[in-house]
Amino acid sequence: MKEDTIAFELALKIADAAVFHKTNRHLKNIEIAVLKGALSGQKYDKIADDCGYAPEYIKHDVGPKLWQILSLSLGEKVSKTNLMAVLAQRAFAESEEVKEKPTISYLPSSTSKQTELEAQVGLISLESPLYIERPGVESRCYEEINRSGALIRIKAPSQMGKTSLMVRILAHAKQQNQVNTVALSLQRAERCIFNDLDKFLRWFCTSITRKLQLPYRVEDYWSDTFGSKSNCTAYFEDCLLPNISGILVLALDDIDEVFLHPEIADDFFTLLRSWYEEAAYGDSGNPNWQNLRLLIIHSTEVYIPLDLNKSPFNVGLAIELQAFNQLQLIDLQKRYGLNLSENELLELMQLLSGHPYLIQQALYHLAYGNLTLQQLIKTAATDAGIYCHHLHRHLRNLQEHPQLAAAYDEVIKSTTPVELEQLSAFKLHSMGLVKLHENQVIPSCELYRRYFEARVEM
Repeated sequence: MKEDTIAFELALKIADAAVFHKTNRHLKNIEIAVLKGALSGQKYDKIADDCGYAPEYIKHDVGPKLWQILSLSLGEKVSKTNLMAVLAQRAFAESEEVKEKPTISYLPSSTSKQTELEAQVGLISLESPLYIERPGVESRCYEEINRSGALIRIKAPSQMGKTSLMVRILAHAKQQNQVNTVALSLQRAERCIFNDLDKFLRWFCTSITRKLQLPYRVEDYWSDTFGSKSNCTAYFEDCLLPNISGILVLALDDIDEVFLHPEIADDFFTLLRSWYEEAAYGDSGNPNWQNLRLLIIHSTEVYIPLDLNKSPFNVGLAIELQAFNQLQLIDLQKRYGLNLSENELLELMQLLSGHPYLIQQALYHLAYGNLTLQQLIKTAATDAGIYCHHLHRHLRNLQEHPQLAAAYDEVIKSTTPVELEQLSAFKLHSMGLVKLHENQVIPSCELYRRYFEARVEM
């Protein structure tokens, strides 16, 4: 056997044994499929298509988490590009023999439910038992996305679960016959592209074409005779929608990026509204538009002036994700194999105010036995606590924007709601640092108040 190649069966045996030894769990079916595709040189889009999952889910969730757990289990950096070499070298070093690995307890001994724990940093995978549904939200979205001409708007501050919900809506849509799904994050566009509508719409069309694995024909539909919006519309109408054999569910994540660029915002949002109206009402007489369904994901209120008759933010189904309530916290802690008392749950809720990401992190560390609840609460708002990296990231953002830091300093030092300049309030809300109460704001949780009250003085 060459040192740089390996049969899939042996590669799987080595990888699975290493993961089991480190985590006491075997590779999941979806992880095995990604492993096999990567070893075969397939791109993520092809792997996703073969597995029947959304490409974004494979590319940004399953894949990165698989390389992370393999790196941890094998003791060296593993990526999609060096996977073959790492496993082949391991097989060669072990003389193609994988030793039996002992079983290691993964949860505290008092735990009866062997949940596979994951540190929830971003997207919660479709298979994860740690995803908490909001009453009525998921079912309403699943129902709506099946409707011709649907538009769903999901709004919530950072790390509240927007993308995890989006992925589930796309997965539900994908289960229907002849449904194509595309998730496009606007954060992926280079900053210079936002400065020019023509460049932006070309990037927009090209990105969607690539995700649908269709031939690139943007230049064929771009004419100097017509404006950029007309060219983009023609490309969808004549090239994309007729060639996908069914419905296109287009999810636009991080659309807040466009708010920062008024030179293109009005035209782009007007374009989306016009497509929604075509899809919902069929005014143009082209039935292909009825196959377009839109998901718009954003973190804050729309703070740019838009004509109400041309805005996509006052039509369709509006979903605003809320923090976890006490019942959801009780449900989630049980899924982590914990049995916190009523007073302990109350302490956690008072500190974190039900913030999904912060709650997930706390329960993860408690379930792992890394520290007690009292230790967690005592150190949470310090640089030695479990939230240090999360808090440092927010602190850097505030330090880079002194006006925003000054506004936040006013908020956290006040015992009553504060009225801020609208843009500052919306930006702080987008970051998840404040809660909006009509025209006033308060800190979104006690953790932030404690940590930032001595750190953002301006």
